[in-house]
Amino acid sequence: MFPKNTWYVACMPDELAAQPLGRKICGEKMVFFRGPEGKVAAVEDFCPHRGAPLSLGSLKDGQLTCGYHGLVMGGDGKVVSMPGQRVGGFPCVRSFPAVERYGFIWVWPGDAALADAALIHHLEWAVNPEWAYGGGMYHINCEYRLMIDNLMDLTHETYVHGSSIGQKEIDEAPVNTRVEGEEVVTSRFMENIMPPPFWRMALRGNDLADDVPVDRWQICRFTAPSHVLIEVGVAHAGKGGYQADPQYKASSIVVDFITPETETSHWYFWGMARNFKPQDAALTASIREGQSKIFSEDMEMLERQQKNLSENPARQLLKLNIDAGGVQSRRILDKILLQEQSLRSI
Repeated sequence: MFPKNTWYVACMPDELAAQPLGRKICGEKMVFFRGPEGKVAAVEDFCPHRGAPLSLGSLKDGQLTCGYHGLVMGGDGKVVSMPGQRVGGFPCVRSFPAVERYGFIWVWPGDAALADAALIHHLEWAVNPEWAYGGGMYHINCEYRLMIDNLMDLTHETYVHGSSIGQKEIDEAPVNTRVEGEEVVTSRFMENIMPPPFWRMALRGNDLADDVPVDRWQICRFTAPSHVLIEVGVAHAGKGGYQADPQYKASSIVVDFITPETETSHWYFWGMARNFKPQDAALTASIREGQSKIFSEDMEMLERQQKNLSENPARQLLKLNIDAGGVQSRRILDKILLQEQSLRSI
């Protein structure tokens, strides 16, 4: 159901501050920890002695010690030592390629021989000091593709997020979907409308009037396996919309990294990157709080949707023009899955 020969966001660096972290990704139970010199490592969450979860262990001097009988595991999946035992013949456990980059820990759950850190997409906002970022993570009990569908069709904002970013003009504006290689782009532009509450707050945060008409845009970009970056913003009406000079607009990138856990659950890493007033920590916190509320509203809807679908597996769903972004994204995923199946059969 999910590609494995690819990079997923596994966790955030602060989750590895002191203890090992157990996390299931693409059906694989893993434990993440910092090895010698702070380098991130990921191995199977399984002690080869008695099968205890290594994530219940502890760290000392960059070594992972099983919390059951003290076996010490290296980041390469080889046993380092164990009190009173010779470990030369102990079996190894699987290790997973892991990389720390752009403020996230990334993992490759598939064939380690194919892992190449250069395949991690460049994120300019994560390395450029002219940008600020704030975000978080949710565990959501629904299939990861439902979240992709949700993010590639923002029509739902009018109904799910009516008190923050939703407004009727979203329904009324035409939506355009195109495929560029293995990227799907869905866009919507709205002109001469009043900004909803979240964007009024963002305009004030950039020292702009919030009680005047604006031009608004939403450009959703899906990149396999499950990354959706959404360019969003508003500009004072008549100043050029998406192309307006920065002095007339408040714009951001909504960051969505969706990491499958099981067939019906995923880890959702969310946030917003902005390129106005990047040093304003209070503004970053305010935007993060607003985004957190918005994404929690999605969570309830998606989990209930998954429950309905699980109880009615034979029901056919409609595919409308507003669903084109999600439909095209799924076609790309299906193609990748077929390619992986072909590799396994060789």
